[in-house]
Amino acid sequence: MSIEQLKLFLAKMQENNSLKERVLKSSTADDVAKIGSELGYEFSGDEILRFSGKKVGKVTVKKNDVPGEYN
Repeated sequence: MSIEQLKLFLAKMQENNSLKERVLKSSTADDVAKIGSELGYEFSGDEILRFSGKKVGKVTVKKNDVPGEYN
């Protein structure tokens, strides 16, 4: 797992609109990490969250605070 891998993935996402759409439709950072894994990138959802607020090219990683479910 690596921040460098995450940066490479984000750079690729800038060039690939279908990948960008998949990422934007993802619900969690772990979902995005799974997409990255399918393409050969190794990073975790936790690494994405720690990268929040930082930029790679035109992409800014932003954590969305969504309330959880209550039972």
